Amino acid sequence: MVKKNACVFISGQGSNLKNLIQRSRDVNFPINIKLIISDNKKAFGIIYAKKNSIPYSILNTKLRNYENKIFQILKKNKINFICLAGYMKIISKNFIKQFRKKIINIHPSLLPKFKGLNTFSRVLKNNEIKTGCTVHYVDEKLDNGPIINQKSFYINSDDNEVSLKLKTQKLEYQTFPEAIIKIFRNS
Repeated sequence: MVKKNACVFISGQGSNLKNLIQRSRDVNFPINIKLIISDNKKAFGIIYAKKNSIPYSILNTKLRNYENKIFQILKKNKINFICLAGYMKIISKNFIKQFRKKIINIHPSLLPKFKGLNTFSRVLKNNEIKTGCTVHYVDEKLDNGPIINQKSFYINSDDNEVSLKLKTQKLEYQTFPEAIIKIFRNS
């Protein structure tokens, strides 16, 4: 199997990144993580890049041409697949067009419900009986692209935002790799 060169975009803790790095070591997993990009120089996920000797770039998204810099870095590293794992910036339409059907995102809700931020508080306020996570292709609209994989769990009466986050993250560690396998099995 020829693995695809992948880049993971992060903004924070990097727990999905850590999981994907571990999974990518499996000879049968379809991607190699060759690069990590963060918009946050304090993102804990950068430690996983360092520990695993994976090149990383920290970009100042306040600069006008920062996406051009991303394009250059991706091209230099021969990246042909992008995973958004807690990346908290909106990607431009131009960027998405350049990587059509090659950018996926994991979102902590059962899309199309609860797009955007503050997912867990909105799930609880809406008295949902179940929640979960979704891996989807990125398109021009926020948390909108075609769904690749989705998993759910039932909410307990004693669940709160913290417990929902922990349960959802645990589910994400299964859902994200399964979605990647599904994409490349079908290509």
